[in-house]
Amino acid sequence: MTAGGHPAAAPVTCGRPRSQERRRPGATARDEVLDAAAELFTTLGVAATSTRQIAESVGVRQASLYHHFRTKDEILATLLDATVAPSVTAARRLCGRPEPPAVLLHALVWLDARLLWDSPHNLGILYLLPEVRDRRFGGFHRRRAELRAAYRDLAERVAAAGATPSSVPDVVIDPDVVFRLVETLPNLRMDGLGEPDQPRRTADLAVHVLGWRGDWPQLRSESATVSAALGDCR
Repeated sequence: MTAGGHPAAAPVTCGRPRSQERRRPGATARDEVLDAAAELFTTLGVAATSTRQIAESVGVRQASLYHHFRTKDEILATLLDATVAPSVTAARRLCGRPEPPAVLLHALVWLDARLLWDSPHNLGILYLLPEVRDRRFGGFHRRRAELRAAYRDLAERVAAAGATPSSVPDVVIDPDVVFRLVETLPNLRMDGLGEPDQPRRTADLAVHVLGWRGDWPQLRSESATVSAALGDCR
């Protein structure tokens, strides 16, 4: 009651009520939807997952989900984009830095590999789904192509910087090898293979396969410095 004897006004709330208490990680309801979708897409498959299942996993009404995403494709596109956008941002920030190409490549691979290896859900396995090839996911494909081009550029610069020639006659290393190497991580993860420090191992292998032969402790130290300088690329 108020001082004048009138009933107190009910507190103003926004949005639709939850069916249950919060059960998903995330700072916002939208983040919770993405987390639920990521888990369901990578365990049940995209085609077998409905928006109703996603909503139930979050603990909200299906209608509430549509306040954040209009379609299941929009959810998938957002998740896919999150697997490449930070690495594209990092690649852009690496442009023009004074460190040797091997250091820059190592730093980019390390960051990109951590994104694929340490994320809560193994979203990289969704890359080869038939539905992902559709032009509806053009934003993801454009960013992925930009990242691939950055890898090619750095790989070519590592080779041009005096890498040791291949010991096998007539063998030319394709600059795409590093990009492909990083994208093997989701399969390794799915099969339960690899090591806890797989991202660093992958970064080492990326420069090694291009023929780089130098001071490994120094390379890793400089790469870590560059990674720290990049900050949060999300």
